[in-house]
Amino acid sequence: MRKSNWTPSIVPSDDQTVYLVADDFGRIGRAWREADLETADLETVIQDLMAGEYANPIRVAAFNTSERWSDDVSEDVAREIQRRCDLQLTDVPAHLRDFIDRHMGRDQKQLVLRLV
Repeated sequence: MRKSNWTPSIVPSDDQTVYLVADDFGRIGRAWREADLETADLETVIQDLMAGEYANPIRVAAFNTSERWSDDVSEDVAREIQRRCDLQLTDVPAHLRDFIDRHMGRDQKQLVLRLV
């Protein structure tokens, strides 16, 4: 039998930015959540975070292998979630409060203006 050195690539084949969420499962540990390549875009990740699809999100990482870069985009995602909640005049969902606080800081939330 002929041996082959070929192995399938786990790298996306087209030029796209992929977003992955690190999740904390408590006693069983932390892991990068598995994601379908077709739904690893920023909008889907934000919607999934807001819908409670992650147990306790730690951070969001983005990478683009074609452009050869990767980055922690947790602060940007936290700001976008906060912005959407502000526009909808709703509180940040309870399951995301720690994530928002960790990446935006407690002092960067919008302050209430008292009318005199």
